[in-house]
Order: sequence, then C-alpha cells, then structure tokens
Amino acid sequence: MIWVQLDHNFFEAHCLLIIQVLDTLHKHSLRKHEILRKKRVITALFSGGKSVKGNFLRIVYTSLKPEEHIHGNLPLVLFTVSKKNISSAVQRNRVKRAMKEAYRLEKPYLIMDKGDTVGEQLCIAFIYINRMKSFPTFEAFRQEIRYVTGSMVLF
Repeated sequence: MIWVQLDHNFFEAHCLLIIQVLDTLHKHSLRKHEILRKKRVITALFSGGKSVKGNFLRIVYTSLKPEEHIHGNLPLVLFTVSKKNISSAVQRNRVKRAMKEAYRLEKPYLIMDKGDTVGEQLCIAFIYINRMKSFPTFEAFRQEIRYVTGSMVLF
C-alpha cells in the first residue's frame, strides 16, 4: 500500500478555486430560496413597502428587519401578473417567465449597485401593469427591470 501525502496548501487552494468557479456558474441563477412565498412577509412587503413605476412594470420593495430575516443576503423576489390585465393563463405564464429571466440576468448588477445592508434583507415584488396593448419583448423587460431597480431608494 502506498500512502500519498498531499500538500495541505495545494488542497485548500484547489478547493477555493472550485468554490469560485461554482459561484460564477450560479451568478445568474434564480434559486428556489430566492422566491418570496411566505404570506407574512408578502403582507409586510405590500403594507409597508415603497413603490416605483415603469412603463409596464411596478415594483414594491422593502427591507426586512433582523427578526424577519429569511435566507442569505440575496433579495427575495415575487413575480405577479393580474388576471384582470391578461385573462389567458398561457399569456400570464409567458409574461412571468420573461420577467423571471430578465431579473435573473440583471440580478448581479442589482446586487452590486444596492450593496449588502447589514442585518436586513431586500424583498421585491415585480408587478406587471398593462399600459401597452402588445406584450413587451424580452429586451424591453430587461431594460425595464434595470430602470425600476435602479430607481429604488433603500432606507
């Protein structure tokens, strides 16, 4: 039996490199724990949050206090499309998918711009408001999300 002694520093450096690669691979992901689902938090968001309107998106956002801290330092997000605005479920789901994809690609810039508030977590609700007759393109969703998240004023 041959025992191979690995250099401890080499092993640590290799593990750090793997972690950095995995972080860059998941930089543009939208994970399950980033979606806002708890009713108490959603109620607090809509009752005490601030609002920003764009051409076809409205966001409501707030920061959670430490006792309401949910998971990590990533923003918790909620995507909603009213049945009143778009009656077809297929079209509503298509709009929600476009909003999620646009947010997923813009999320790293949002995190860099807004920074990390110590002990607080940002919660954002993206609400589709139908001011235009036709559905916006994917690129229009990206620009709109960039605009409304850039207009947020954290307190």
